[in-house]
Amino acid sequence: MIESLLVANRGEIACRIFRTARRLGLRTIAVFSDADAAARHVREADEAVHIGPAAARESYLNIARIIEAARASGAQAVHPGYGFLAENHEFAQACLDAGLSFVGPPPAAIAAMGSKILAKRRLTAAGVPVLPGYAGSEQDLRRLASEAERLGLPLIIKPAAGGGGKGMQIVRAAAELDTALAAARRLAESAFGDGSLLLERYLPAPRHIEVQVFADSRGNLVHLGERDCSTQRRHQKLIEEAPAPGLPEPLRERLRAAALVVAREIGYVSAGTVEFLLDGGEFYFMEMNTRLQVEHTVTEAVTGLDLVEWQLRVAAGEPLPLGQSEVRFEGHAIEARVCAEDPERGFLPSAGRLALLEWPELPCVRVDAGFATGDTVPDCYDSLLGKIIAWAPERGLASARLADALASTYCAGVHTNERWLRRILRSARFLEVRHDVALLDQAAGEF
Repeated sequence: MIESLLVANRGEIACRIFRTARRLGLRTIAVFSDADAAARHVREADEAVHIGPAAARESYLNIARIIEAARASGAQAVHPGYGFLAENHEFAQACLDAGLSFVGPPPAAIAAMGSKILAKRRLTAAGVPVLPGYAGSEQDLRRLASEAERLGLPLIIKPAAGGGGKGMQIVRAAAELDTALAAARRLAESAFGDGSLLLERYLPAPRHIEVQVFADSRGNLVHLGERDCSTQRRHQKLIEEAPAPGLPEPLRERLRAAALVVAREIGYVSAGTVEFLLDGGEFYFMEMNTRLQVEHTVTEAVTGLDLVEWQLRVAAGEPLPLGQSEVRFEGHAIEARVCAEDPERGFLPSAGRLALLEWPELPCVRVDAGFATGDTVPDCYDSLLGKIIAWAPERGLASARLADALASTYCAGVHTNERWLRRILRSARFLEVRHDVALLDQAAGEF
């Protein structure tokens, strides 16, 4: 088993990984930028190494400095968390080249899913349903415009190397096409260093369903059920739940089987998530996240498993702890992301010192927090303060418990979104499973 672990991340995910590492007896090592010198994840580690200025490109995105920190601290393994370098195949390879265990998939698997164009071609050949579109290598804007006309409107333009909804452009009218293509190209080049674009038919109101998969280096592969992540704002997930409600069992099984095909096709190892868009009774592959997801917690709640422990054991060469027939699902879990942002001002990020941050302590409620009273929320990173997860035997009670937990969350010093999240959880649209990815953008006034 690994004995020392460096987490190349910050905030709640670093704290969450440290929690499992401590339980397993591992020595924990944090990295931090100038902005995070007094951060909670630094306090919770056995050791902390400074890696640079506040700017992420000079610290949390600086591969050389993180490898240097791992060597200096005597770390045996590196866990990337999510975001930053978590899906960077060059970082995974750099860890291996430095003699470190990378707690994640092989670099080749990360690269295989890193380009939406290459992934879509490969999975189409493997028989996985994908949205009609253009995923060709010819990327001249005139060729893209021609393919868009062939595909028809509405359509969505996506950066081939992107993720998290960044840089996407929706085109509903022909007059918008040229401007949208040029804007998408600029955004893709600036955000991802790759201007390649993917065109897809646009589904105006699908559900976002994703399947948690897990594989080891010995050829064992399982799914750990699915999650519904349809409650989003501007393509950013806010409320996630497991299992996905309202799915006919044959459809649920087809989704799970398709996710296993994706993982097997690329020789996957470790935790991964295969994302689909669900439109009526049909589903389409969207992308694969080759890392631990923010919302892995709801899967843990309904399975009783620790996915970070599984990651660490697989990284150490051990087999999966359970086979598919041994995985059990019980009850329903819902997660809400508590963020430092102001719903009254268009959800602008809110930075500053937390004069008070009191998290709920309630039965069947879990909190994964990255901040505490007295901490400072910097203005240069993600606005996530923490996640609250509620479990119950059935969905309605889980939603009520989560709403109560949000009502028991108190924050002063920055603006937060927990009251807004509570209104969503108590809405008829959510409780009756009439929500989709467009709800919060098109019907924001309801909340």
